[in-house]
Amino acid sequence: MGDNMKFIRNSLLVSVFLLVTSLGVLAQDAKEPLTIYSARREELVAPIIERFTEDTGIAVEVRYGNLAEMVAMILEEGDESPADVFFTQDASGLGALAREERLIPLSDDLLERVPERFRSDDGLWVGISGRARVAIYNPTLIEADDLPASLLDLTDEKYRGMVGWAPTNGPFQGQVTAIRVLLGDEVAKAWVEGMLANDVVTFPENTAVVQAVVDGEVAIGLVNHYYLNEFRAENPDIDAENHYFEAEDVGALVNVAAAGVLDSSDQPEEAQAFIEYLLSPDAQTYFATETYEYPLISGIDTIEGLLPLDELKPPAVDLSSLDDLEGTIALMQEAGALP
Repeated sequence: MGDNMKFIRNSLLVSVFLLVTSLGVLAQDAKEPLTIYSARREELVAPIIERFTEDTGIAVEVRYGNLAEMVAMILEEGDESPADVFFTQDASGLGALAREERLIPLSDDLLERVPERFRSDDGLWVGISGRARVAIYNPTLIEADDLPASLLDLTDEKYRGMVGWAPTNGPFQGQVTAIRVLLGDEVAKAWVEGMLANDVVTFPENTAVVQAVVDGEVAIGLVNHYYLNEFRAENPDIDAENHYFEAEDVGALVNVAAAGVLDSSDQPEEAQAFIEYLLSPDAQTYFATETYEYPLISGIDTIEGLLPLDELKPPAVDLSSLDDLEGTIALMQEAGALP
C-alpha cells in the first residue's frame, strides 16, 4: 500500500474514532426527559407543563392517573421509580409519600414563596394552588337559607336524595380524611354511612356531579370551588352557586394542589426547577385565570367574584396530616361508599 493510501486510511480511522468518541460524549451528556407523575387532570395542567418546556428547554414526560393509584405505584416502584416529580391535586398524596421517606427536601427559598400553612413543615412538598371545598347548589331547587351550616348536617332527612358526590375522587377522599383527623374515625364512618342511608347520589367524577346540579338532577354537590367557574366559562347563565360551610367547619377545608421531588430522581435540580416554575408569576396567573384556583404567591389576583383566600376560614388542620389515604379508602369501603 502506498504512503498516500496509508495516510488516507489512517486519517479516516482517526475521523471515525473522533466521531464515535464525540457521539459517546454527547450520549453521556444527554439527559432523559424529566418524568412527572401527575394526579391532576391533563386538560388542566398540560398547557402550563408544555410552557415550562418551551421556556426552559427541559423536556418532560408526564404520566397522568388517579391520586391513590399513583401514590401506590410510586411506593411499589421504590428506588426504581422513573418519577422525578409528583404533582398532585391534593396534599394528602404527598403526605403519604413523605411518611414513607420518598421525598427529598426543597430549598428554603422555594418553600418561603407560599404561606406556611400551604407547605410541608419538614420542607418536603409545597403547595402550588389553593382549592376550597364547597357545596355547589341549584338555587331553583333549594334556597340559600336552607343550606346546611356544616358538612355533617347533610345526613339530615331534609336533604334525602338531594346530594351528589364522587367518592373515588382524590380531594373528596381528602375531605373524608380531614373528618377522620379532626373528629375521629367513628364520626367519619358514621357520616359516610349516614350519607348513603340518606340516598346520596354517586357519580364517577366531579364534573358529572356539577352537571347533575346544573341539570336539576340533584340540588347539592360536594366538589371544589372552581368547578362552578369552569361551567360558567361555557355558560354564564347556569343555575348554580357555591355554598361555603361555616367558619372552621370540617366542610370548609382548603386544600392545595402541590408538588414534591422524589428520592428516586436522578435530576433533582431540574425537578426543583419545574416546581419553581409552577410558583412563578406567569404560572400562578395561569392557575388563577385558566383553572380558577387560588394563587399562592403574593401579588397575583384571583378572578372576579371569587371569595378571597384570606376570607376563607378553614378548620385548623395540618395538611400533612391528611396522609392516610389507605385508611380512608378502607373506611369508605367498609361503610359501603367504595367497592
